[in-house]
Amino acid sequence: MSIKTLELISTTENGVELISYMALPENASDDKPVAGILVAPEWWGVVDYPKSVVERLAKAGYAAVAMDVYGEGKLTTDAAMANMWMEQVLADQDMLMDRCRLILNDFADQMGVNGDNLGAIGYCFGGKIVLDMAREGMPLKAVATFHGNLSAKQPADDKFKAKVLVAHGGEDSMVSMDAVDDFKQEMDKVGADYTVDVYEGAKHGFSNPHADERAANNDVDLGYNEKAAKDSWDKMMDLMKTNLGS
Repeated sequence: MSIKTLELISTTENGVELISYMALPENASDDKPVAGILVAPEWWGVVDYPKSVVERLAKAGYAAVAMDVYGEGKLTTDAAMANMWMEQVLADQDMLMDRCRLILNDFADQMGVNGDNLGAIGYCFGGKIVLDMAREGMPLKAVATFHGNLSAKQPADDKFKAKVLVAHGGEDSMVSMDAVDDFKQEMDKVGADYTVDVYEGAKHGFSNPHADERAANNDVDLGYNEKAAKDSWDKMMDLMKTNLGS
């Protein structure tokens, strides 16, 4: 399927430009809008990998956008820099959620996007972002995380409506199995419809083909796992197909 790509620029109240990357099928139009999927990247920002995810989703028939939550299109391959930027936005999680809501609304308003039919996927830090968007009651029908940070801005309540898929690496040294258990309890309390898949032998970052290179360059415990990456992607696509259509 041929696709088109564009920058989606959202401007915050205090004038920060959020430069997100969007793709959708060439034939999507206001007469024939398609379901939309928001993509929250790892802490590196909107680098090549989330852009490739967005393009892959567009080729599968969805509109998709890689969200620039840092602003000004900032990106890095340096873990110390990424960590600093992540800590900065996590220090004001209300602002972070305001940015996500702004991007969601701008994306939903784009020509060819069915703004009433949205899902979201997140990677690592981005996993926390999309789960918190659902916890805030943003209109997401389905949310999937890959090696995501599962900690909550505030625990889910009756605003939480999304169906959830969590893909977690059994050897993830950054998100513990205790954190996974806490998340399950949080979801059970609100009667959420969720699935947690644990991939034995998979490390943090298992879905990203650049994980080994990033691990070596930054001395962090990441690793690509082809089998876990493929299986978790297929299950995510099933979730989206079931809840958003295709």
